[in-house]
Amino acid sequence: MQRGCVAVLCVCACVSVLVRSAISQLAKESHTYTECTDGYQWDPQTQHCKDINECETIADACKGEMKCFNHYGGYLCLPRSASVIPAPEPANTPTVQEPFNPCPLGYEPQGDSCVDVDECDRDEHDCQPSQQCINTQGAFTCQCPDGYRKVGTECIDIDECRYRYCQHRCVNVPGSFSCQCEPGFQLAGNNRSCIDVNECEMGAPCSQRCYNTYGTFMCRCDQGYELGPDGFTCNDLDECSYSIYHCQHQCVNQPGKFYCECPEGYQLLGTRLCQDVNECETGEHQCTESQMCVNIHGRYQCVDTNRCQEPYVQLSDNRCICPGTKPMCRDLPYSIVNRYMSITSERSVPSDIFQIQATSLSSGAYNTFRIRSGDDNSDFYIRQINNISAMLVLARAVTGPKEYTLDLEMLSVNPLLSYQTSSVLRLSVYVGPHTF
Repeated sequence: MQRGCVAVLCVCACVSVLVRSAISQLAKESHTYTECTDGYQWDPQTQHCKDINECETIADACKGEMKCFNHYGGYLCLPRSASVIPAPEPANTPTVQEPFNPCPLGYEPQGDSCVDVDECDRDEHDCQPSQQCINTQGAFTCQCPDGYRKVGTECIDIDECRYRYCQHRCVNVPGSFSCQCEPGFQLAGNNRSCIDVNECEMGAPCSQRCYNTYGTFMCRCDQGYELGPDGFTCNDLDECSYSIYHCQHQCVNQPGKFYCECPEGYQLLGTRLCQDVNECETGEHQCTESQMCVNIHGRYQCVDTNRCQEPYVQLSDNRCICPGTKPMCRDLPYSIVNRYMSITSERSVPSDIFQIQATSLSSGAYNTFRIRSGDDNSDFYIRQINNISAMLVLARAVTGPKEYTLDLEMLSVNPLLSYQTSSVLRLSVYVGPHTF
C-alpha cells in the first residue's frame, strides 16, 4: 500500500515527533511466514501487513501535554491544539505499504538518527551534463563551471570583458577571457596588465641606432646618413649634392662623410678652403740659377733674371735703362722696371690691382700715367691718384689661365727746364685658373 500524505497544522512553535518501533508479528500459515517492517503487523485474513495503532497499543505513548496521533508505520506526539488531516489515498492503492520515512526531506533514518542523503552520489539530481552536482545537508546544488553563471537551470557564459579586467583589450571566449595588448606592449605576469616592450633589445630592424619609447621605438642614423622611407634603413647622405659651399673647390662624397679636394698647385686650408702652394718658397720649382721663380696662383713661372733687350742694358735686378748716348734710345723710355703679379679668375670689377709709384721726382715736374701697351682688349685702365702715383684698375672680369704683359708708362714733363722723359713699369699679370 502506498503511504498517504499527512498535513499537520501546528499552533505551537515547537513540535516534537517521537517515533517508536513496534514489535513485528509473525504470521504462519501452511508452514510459511511473512515479515513486516517496523510499525506494521501481518494480517492473516488479508494476507498483508497492517499498520499498528501505537496510540492504542502503547500505554502513555505521549507524555505531558502532548497528544498521540497514529501514522502509517509509527505515530506522532503533537500539541493538543494540533490537528491531523489525513490525505485521501489515491485510487488503486497497492495493498503493500512502503515504510514511512520519519526524517526530513533529504535525510534517511539510520538507527535512531537521520543522516543526509548524498543525491549526487546516488545520481538522484537533476543537474545538467555541463553542471557539477554539489551535495549539501538535506539537499544538493548544481554548480556551473568557471566562467559561467546560473540563470534558472541553465549555465550562461559570463562576459568578463564587461568588468574591464584587461588594461588594453579583452577578448571574451566561452567560459573564460583573454587579455591582449596593443602593439609595442606585452602581457605582464598577472595576464591583465600591459608593459612596454623594449624593441631595441628584441632585435628592432634599425640599421644603425635604436631608441626605445613608450609603446614603440625610433630609428636614428649616424652623422652623414639619413633615414630612408621605411623608417629603419639609414642611407648615405650625399652632402656634396646639397650645397656647393661645402668645399671651395671640389667635394668628394664618402659613406657617412665627405671631404674637400683642392686642384693641383693648392693645398687644403682647414677643411674646405684651398690655399695656393708657393713653390718658390718650398723649393718645389725647377728654375735654373739664371732664372727667377715667380709664384702665381696654382703654379709658378721661371723668368730670366736679365730681361733687358737691346738697346737696353741691365742696371740692376729687374731694371733696364736705355743710355742717352745711344741714338736708338732717343724715342724710348729711359728705364724699364719688371714686376710680376697674379690675380684670381672672375674677380669682381672694377678692382684696384696694382699701384704705380714714382721713385724719383724732379722739382717742378708734372707726371702723367698711361698704359703704353699690352691692353689690346681694354681689360684695364689707369686711375691717377696724384702727381707721383696711379692705380691700375681691372675693368672687366677675366678668366684664367691667362697672362698679360702691360707696359705702364709714367711721363714726366718739366716746363721750367723744357725737359721731358718717361719710364716704364713692365707688369706681368698672371690670371689663375680658379676664383681662389
